[in-house]
Formats: sequence, C-alpha cells, structure tokens
Amino acid sequence: MKIATYNVNGINSRLPVLLKWLEESQPDIVCLQELKAPQDRFPIKELNHAGYQAIWKGQKQWNGIAILSKGYEITEVQRQLPGDEDDLQSRYLEAIIDQMVICCLYLPNGNPYPGSKYDYKQAWVKRLKKRTKEFIDMDLPAVIIGDFNIIPTAADVYKPEKWENDALYRIEMRRAYQSLLKLGWTDSLRTLYPSQTIYTFWDYLFKAYERNAGIRLDHILLSPYLKNCLISGGVDKHVRGWLKSSDHAPVWVELDKSKV
Repeated sequence: MKIATYNVNGINSRLPVLLKWLEESQPDIVCLQELKAPQDRFPIKELNHAGYQAIWKGQKQWNGIAILSKGYEITEVQRQLPGDEDDLQSRYLEAIIDQMVICCLYLPNGNPYPGSKYDYKQAWVKRLKKRTKEFIDMDLPAVIIGDFNIIPTAADVYKPEKWENDALYRIEMRRAYQSLLKLGWTDSLRTLYPSQTIYTFWDYLFKAYERNAGIRLDHILLSPYLKNCLISGGVDKHVRGWLKSSDHAPVWVELDKSKV
C-alpha cells in the first residue's frame, strides 16, 4: 500500500499538477493540505474521474485538508482535532481506511514568533500529542500524516542558523516533535534515510529549488503497530520543478501490512 501526503498550495489553481502526479505515482491513499478552497469548490468530479473517492474540509482562501482513497472505503471519524470546540480552522481530518486510522493534518505555521499565532501553534501541538497518545495506548494501526510546519532537526534545513527564531524551527517545536517520537511514533523518512539530506519544501524566492535550499516540513509518522510494515518511501522532488507547482513536493511511503 502506498500512502502519500502533498501540500498542494491551492487545489483548483494547481489541479493539473495534482492530477498529473496522481497518474504518475498511483498512490492508494493521499492526504492533501492547504486546499485554499471552500467546501463546495473541491474538485470531486475530477478526482473521481482519476479513480479516487475523497472526504474533505474546505476553508475559503486558507487552510483546507482532504483524504483521497483509490480502491479502499473511507470512513470519516472526525474533522476537528479534539480539545478546542472554538477552533474552526480546517486543519485536521481523521478517517479509517483499510482498518488503519489516517490522521491528515495541516499544523499551524505559527509565524510571526513571538505572538498569538505561535501561541495557537503550541496549543494545537499539545492537543495533537494528547489525541495521538490515545492511538498508542490502544495499540492501533495509525498514521499521522501531513504538513507539520515543523523542521525536526538541523539536518532537515538548509542553513539552520538562519531559522532559530522562526516558528517552524523554534526549539519548542523541535522538542514537541521529538516528544511524539518518544511516545512511539516512527518518522518514516528519517528511519529509511538516517543520514541523507531530505527536503520537502523549497521557497519560490531566490531559486531555492534550483539550489536545493530547502526544509523538511511534511512528515509521515507510523504507530508502533505499523513500524515493521515500512518497506520504502521518498520525496517526489521533481514534481516541485513542474510548471505552476506547489512549493511543497509529495512525500510517500509503502507499507506491507502482512508484516504486522
């Protein structure tokens, strides 16, 4: 089974890129972030034509997330991260697919630091940790997947010294990410490539993609139940170089569930 995440940075404006990548990569499950489209503007007809069913939570102009599935039924669990009923931002979607819990997330950016947006990010991460600990405690086959807006370590960023006071790389966020791993979650790509330079995002400015001046923001974390199922994974970096592409590249893993 191939599971992927892709921050599309505007699903309607970049739909040709998304459809081209889906045809090329053929993932079974895809989590999308930053749809930048209201609920009724999600291109479900085009995705159905490509062979995918979907659930989604749109939001006008900002945020927005979706889960796509090809060949597997999607059972929606919830579309809001528990812990704050007043949080109306479209950042979390939880479903069951093929007896796995799939948690698609678009974690807040948090900039500028310091400020209310960073405070919101910290609170959101605490809620995420609480929810995902429940999956660990119940020993469920679960995947936390999406744009975390967290650079986990200095190895995951070009020139880390320039990011010390950015909300993506603040020490509190790096510690929060490590606390998830300490609960038992496996960072798929770093497990597969422990010493390799891996980026998933390249800014549009200063020819960042051409210089490979990137950062790693998009992650796929596996619960202990699925840890031994991980057989391969990677970043489809070339997609970032396509015309009118997102500033993120798709990230994917392949699981062999017979190894449970």
